[in-house]
Amino acid sequence: MLRGQARGPDHAPCEQPRPPIDVPIDDRSNVLRRTSLLATALMAMATLSAVPMAGTAGAAVTRQDVTDAVGKRGITWGPCEEEPTVECGTLPVPIDWSEPDGPTVDLALARRKATAPSARLGSLLTNPGGPGNSGVNDILRPSGFSQDIQRRFDIVGYDPRGVARSRSVTCSASVYNQMPYPVMTSQADYLTWVAFDKRLRADCRKLTGPLYDHLDSVNVARDMDAIRAALGEDKLTSYGVSYGTLAQQMYAELFPGRIRAMVLDSNMDHSLDVKAFQVSEAATVQDSFEQFIAWCERDSDCVLRGRDIRALWKGLLAKAGRGQLLWPGDGRPVSAHNLQWLGVVLNEAPAWRLEAKVLLALAGGLVPEDMPGPPGNWPVNGQYAELPTAILCQDWNLSLRGYAEYAEVMRASNAVAPDMRYNPMPMGDMPICQGHPVNNPQHPLRYKGSTPLLVATSRHDPDTPYAWSASVARQLGPKATLLTYDGWGHGVYGMTTCTTAAMDSYLISASVPAKGIGCPAEEPQG
Repeated sequence: MLRGQARGPDHAPCEQPRPPIDVPIDDRSNVLRRTSLLATALMAMATLSAVPMAGTAGAAVTRQDVTDAVGKRGITWGPCEEEPTVECGTLPVPIDWSEPDGPTVDLALARRKATAPSARLGSLLTNPGGPGNSGVNDILRPSGFSQDIQRRFDIVGYDPRGVARSRSVTCSASVYNQMPYPVMTSQADYLTWVAFDKRLRADCRKLTGPLYDHLDSVNVARDMDAIRAALGEDKLTSYGVSYGTLAQQMYAELFPGRIRAMVLDSNMDHSLDVKAFQVSEAATVQDSFEQFIAWCERDSDCVLRGRDIRALWKGLLAKAGRGQLLWPGDGRPVSAHNLQWLGVVLNEAPAWRLEAKVLLALAGGLVPEDMPGPPGNWPVNGQYAELPTAILCQDWNLSLRGYAEYAEVMRASNAVAPDMRYNPMPMGDMPICQGHPVNNPQHPLRYKGSTPLLVATSRHDPDTPYAWSASVARQLGPKATLLTYDGWGHGVYGMTTCTTAAMDSYLISASVPAKGIGCPAEEPQG
């Protein structure tokens, strides 16, 4: 779902913006304020139902006409510099979709063409989530899709607006590196964050330009429709995972008649207020920690078998809180907040054998050869930092009235997560979003299309709770089918033969599996 908040220029331009932890996690791993803003959301969604375009003498045209016209600008494809067997291109789209003939941003795209042209069904548009993950980078790597999908579809990835090659959100490292500690303990801390956010936002807006104000998932959904048109597809076939599901949900609301097939894997739930969001995130990371402990008790390969893992973890958090926990092989002190990232990233695949070895090393045991680097967010090197959290801040109203409300959210999170305390991803993002303008506030989904949609998730996901996907399936209505993997991890495509086959069959046939379908858990090998 969410990721480390910034990247400096010492990272590859399109690396997935995870915390700097060198974990062999597979590429599949790739929050929410009061619903009193629902009226604002409804107005925002209606605004572009008719948009005047230049050259039409003020006549109203539909949003579909607008995206079709933008798509007709076309994509000029050529071999990618990094991988010549893949095609790369750009599509100019309006920075502000209410001004379709105004300034544009070039969306970066990459495409692997169908390996069996005679069996080709069309294009499959993918979104790897984040926010901040690069769809172009996903296509440059060997495909994570099955051979059957590769045979039948041109697989197309894109960097969403404000990400990587599509004019990433850019800030001064000198300002970013002044970021306060993410966990607040007083009203003074809250006011410090509010003041810092104003400086950071002004700095990022100055360096990023007008695009900074138009980063939300509604704008991304309109970009998706322009890409569809530019690819020459009458209807969209798409796969999105984690944060990428939010743009798909917005697409389903805006363009319900233009969907051929849509897989929404490990969903965001855009209907939750800030407290419900944070508490559900804390509960799901706690669940994943408990699943790790249960695995260790039954698997002889766990190097912590027979140890009191809860007590060990509690001791590590306390040591980190005192500033005394140094990362083995690195030497840097790791804060308690950054240490908690281990409970997220090492449960996404999941990588339980490595998690056990890392915890043992932190407790003074043998340091494994595959010991990752320290997790969490750190100061960046160089002149600039990227801040994909700005995208999140425009999609979710995370502003609080003050420290008292923050403390209540933290208490409620601690209550459901006695070991993990809270999920460090959204709890670390929330301070950055204080006072940030929100373009796409939370609201229940409204899908009026007739195309069946496939919602998928795992029972034990450390990032996007199972309850979120179940809720999204209910909100989408009778045309949505929920596919449940009864195992672990984040992003279930490619997780098992069962999950992959079910999604492949739907993408190829555009016919959803039977209601209530599920896939049995398979013991993780990592």
